[in-house]
Amino acid sequence: MDTRAGTVGIEAVLDRPVTRATGLSGAEVAARVARGESNADTERTSRTAGEIIRANVLTRFNAILSTMVAVIIAVAVYQRSWNVMIDAGFGLVLVFNSLIGIVQEVRAKRILDRLAVLNAPRVAVVRDGAALDIASDELVLDDLCILRTGDQVPADGIVRSSDGLEIDESLLTGESDALVKGVDDAVLSGSFVVAGSGRMQATAVGADSYARKLAAEVKQFKLARSELMDGINTILKFVQWAIIPIGLLVLWSQLNATDNNLGLSLRKMVGSVVGMVPEGLVLLTSVAFTVGAVILARRKVLVQELPAVEVLARVDVVCLDKTGTLTEGEIAFAALEAVAPNGQVPEAAEAALVALAYSGEPNGTALAVQHAFPGDAAWPATATVPFSSARKWSAAQFAGHGSWVLGAPEMVLDPGASAETVRAHGNALAETGNRTLVLAHTSAALAGEALPPDLAPVAFVMFTEKIRPDAAATMQYFTQQGVTLKVISGDSPRTVGVIARHVGVPGAERVMDARELPDDPAALAGVLEDYSVFGRVTPQQKRAMVSALQSRGHTVAMTGDGVNDALALKDADIGIAMGSGAPATRAVAQLVLMDGKFSVMPGVVAEGRRVIGNIERASNLFLTKTVYTMVIALFIVATRILLAQAWEAPFLPRSFTLISWFTIGVPGLVLSLAPNPQRYVPGFIRRVLRFAIPAGVIAGGAAAVAYGVGRNADLALSQSQTMGLIALLGCALWVLGIVARPYNWWRILLVAVMAGCATAVLVIVPLADLFLIDLPPAAQLGETAIVVAIACAAIEIIHQWVKRYTAAELRAHGHPAR
Repeated sequence: MDTRAGTVGIEAVLDRPVTRATGLSGAEVAARVARGESNADTERTSRTAGEIIRANVLTRFNAILSTMVAVIIAVAVYQRSWNVMIDAGFGLVLVFNSLIGIVQEVRAKRILDRLAVLNAPRVAVVRDGAALDIASDELVLDDLCILRTGDQVPADGIVRSSDGLEIDESLLTGESDALVKGVDDAVLSGSFVVAGSGRMQATAVGADSYARKLAAEVKQFKLARSELMDGINTILKFVQWAIIPIGLLVLWSQLNATDNNLGLSLRKMVGSVVGMVPEGLVLLTSVAFTVGAVILARRKVLVQELPAVEVLARVDVVCLDKTGTLTEGEIAFAALEAVAPNGQVPEAAEAALVALAYSGEPNGTALAVQHAFPGDAAWPATATVPFSSARKWSAAQFAGHGSWVLGAPEMVLDPGASAETVRAHGNALAETGNRTLVLAHTSAALAGEALPPDLAPVAFVMFTEKIRPDAAATMQYFTQQGVTLKVISGDSPRTVGVIARHVGVPGAERVMDARELPDDPAALAGVLEDYSVFGRVTPQQKRAMVSALQSRGHTVAMTGDGVNDALALKDADIGIAMGSGAPATRAVAQLVLMDGKFSVMPGVVAEGRRVIGNIERASNLFLTKTVYTMVIALFIVATRILLAQAWEAPFLPRSFTLISWFTIGVPGLVLSLAPNPQRYVPGFIRRVLRFAIPAGVIAGGAAAVAYGVGRNADLALSQSQTMGLIALLGCALWVLGIVARPYNWWRILLVAVMAGCATAVLVIVPLADLFLIDLPPAAQLGETAIVVAIACAAIEIIHQWVKRYTAAELRAHGHPAR
């Protein structure tokens, strides 16, 4: 994204009248809204109902199937034989699949739009002298916005007041360093406040600012590119190009085989190629993503990009920020301790701590002190330095009382030997699991953002964090599932280590201080493989750590709730933000835990694995059908070329309708709803084709052989066709049995019911007549059974070989065998 346009836009309005300190009046706001000078988001959060219907109906493969249906209808009308209309039964699958897609996406649209509204960006403004919290869309030109740490800047603007205001524009410019913003400095929408506070006059809103684009990105319901969809689309493009020439060749052969009966030849042609179209596969994938998003939404998890469901199934490393994930996220003041063991805390320490807490923009630490010491500070501040996650300290200067600094001991204390005793005591306090800061004093004045000189430690300030009661069980789940945990926190390594050990993070007994981490990406990746717990991690290091893990082939999920997590969440394969976290984290995350409960993550991961595992399972059914249909069609063309007289195609469209119902459609739908805990690994299409191609060739060959046996036995054409149909049904049911493994009671029941239904169609006379079934004599039935047995045995051998080969391949790449 080019930031120059936004900058030019700000420079062009630097001479705008300055908004009053009391903000705009109600009348001024209304006038700007009427002129269209608002931050209203013109981008829709999702497709309209009409667009959803068109997207599910007007597809490439619906067009192919519709053309085939039209051919059957035209033949029926021309021949005045309405019985032929039964051959158009596969059109019901087209209608049914489209309706499923439409209903599911409309339901998802409603649920996700409601959640997106709840998660919409908000902004604090001053209007008529009062501070108001409004939706970002309600902001108007010249509004006076209040900027606080963690806020996302909602529009382009000019700073009108600043109290140590620092802006991170890295998501726009790529520059990782925070920029200090003073009065009249320009700020861009989409940047984040990382320190201090201030007020900004909005100078570019709506379509003229970056906020619209970035906020829309947060809320948008979309199907982005994914490995699954890319692989499936590759296969479908091949089928699209293959179906036309094969269909024409089959029609050519059938005109000869049926004595130039055009109507029957067209029906045979449609019956020979309709099965090549995996009409439900793309729809099943889209619906699976959508259903997964809806299920997660019911668990208060907002899926901002549907392919995030796929990534969930592939995650093998989860990076956790301690605060808000392992702990409740809120801290409480615990105690003041002297810098020397068993020493006395100076009386001025408490007054200085309270004065610091009430000076400047409050953060979590200041609010905890304010809650413990309600009232007003006795010392008015004459200068302040707000807390920054990069500095890890804040400071204030008080008339007659010098300057006081509160921050991490290792960042504030003199590294010399004179501080060793103090530092040792601080380390001992941190070992208790409490967050430990040092309060230090100096008579020197504050000078900008630099740490003042001659600091003398006065007291340690301890805060306690409540560990989430479900954190240990959540960590245990990930460990059992083979997911590696990395605790990455900006707090003291000792404190982080204590909490990580308490919740059962593997390897928590070894803790790394991030200040000792190497800058070299390769060396950093090596350290990350050896350690699981890291403290004193800067925002830039979090981002580098995510990149280093990805360089080792890991699929990384990053969780967090603070503005210091935003960059790492953006770069991770999947970012997971807490709903109560800073807008910055929610803006760049693919998943938002609306309730802020990390304990929902096992269910989230399980849902991702269920969806993707079942898509792969169903793909085996669909693509095997595509292959055996193609084999049978080519077999018929070959008879026209090799034999003196061409053979009629063994199947009418209704034949494949029967096969699709009982070996793919109904069982595929049932299996898609089943649990599937297996972690997804790359190579989905390769694994599916490794089984589907040989299994389809064997099944198609079995059908051709059985049909040929009947033709050579001089049976009636209908009996020979029935032999081919029985052979294909038997092989397809065996493939279903393989895909349904591992068996439990309901899977066995599913396969048995499908086999029973198929058998019923063969033997119940009205149903057999409907599908033109004509059972051959017992001898030929026995021959067909032998062909089916040999083919199923061959398919089973292929399956076992593919299973072992795939397992060895996965182990070679460090993945657990399936």
